[in-house]
Amino acid sequence: MATSRPPSSSIDPELALSFNFSDTVFSYNERDVALYALGVGACGGDALDEKELKYVYHQDGQPFIQVLPTFGATFIYRNKQSLEVVPGLHFDPTLLLHGQQYLEIYKPFPSNCCIQNKVVIAGLHDKGKAAIIEVQTTSYDKNSGEALCMNRNTIYLRGAGGFSKSSKPYSYANYPANQIYPVKIPNSKPTFVYEDITQQSQALIYRLSGDYNPLHSDPMVAKNAGFSRPILHGLCSLGIAVRAVIKFCCNGEPTWVKSIFGRFLLHVYPGETLITEMWLQGTKVIYQTKVKERNRPVLSGYVILKHIPSSL
Repeated sequence: MATSRPPSSSIDPELALSFNFSDTVFSYNERDVALYALGVGACGGDALDEKELKYVYHQDGQPFIQVLPTFGATFIYRNKQSLEVVPGLHFDPTLLLHGQQYLEIYKPFPSNCCIQNKVVIAGLHDKGKAAIIEVQTTSYDKNSGEALCMNRNTIYLRGAGGFSKSSKPYSYANYPANQIYPVKIPNSKPTFVYEDITQQSQALIYRLSGDYNPLHSDPMVAKNAGFSRPILHGLCSLGIAVRAVIKFCCNGEPTWVKSIFGRFLLHVYPGETLITEMWLQGTKVIYQTKVKERNRPVLSGYVILKHIPSSL
């Protein structure tokens, strides 16, 4: 039986979903591409790494440096309007958590490009104590009009739930239910394992790719948020994990990546060691990334490949 909306409701779903985001147009160049690669640890352990030097240098005379597929996740930083301007969507920004990231790659990224972002709210769900909102950004090559990638970031708004008008919790999504696969970490031995030591300055380098949240750079902001020091960006950890997948499952070829999914489980402190375990299942690579020093999983997900090397 339908009930009236609780007086403390913080979200009006109809009003929020009717909001039209402004398109964003921006350009990036090879410097941005190389800076991103360094930000997610490319060549961090070996400046001569033959599978990664191409992300930061014109290796073997290549005319352009190559672009990591997770570079596309930085496009969301360029969106003109934040969730705080969406009418009918009221929440405490200090209680916001980035829970998941889904990225589809339609075309390999050029090393220089003018991008146009189109943004919509792709999902909104009442989870009782929290609301979940899914923001979808489709990025186009402004000159050709071709779609390059789509990001869908899942955001948890703690304290903003309980807005349903009926006894059945409100849930809206504009994408196929089977588009994202459930992640189940196998009990078997991983196909590959990669260990990567993050630098103390990792977050300070990564933030230059567009995410300037002071939680990742300001000690007092981090302390007020309950952390002993600034933490690493979740999307930086995702970039490190996908680098491992490309290195071991794609023979170092970034254009073989078709789609990426990541679920953020726990924070990472710059300087900690990340161990990424990978299970190859056909063209799907399931991965789990742990912090070695705390023996805790911080990230899990999968990467869908266009194909895999015959050697595997």
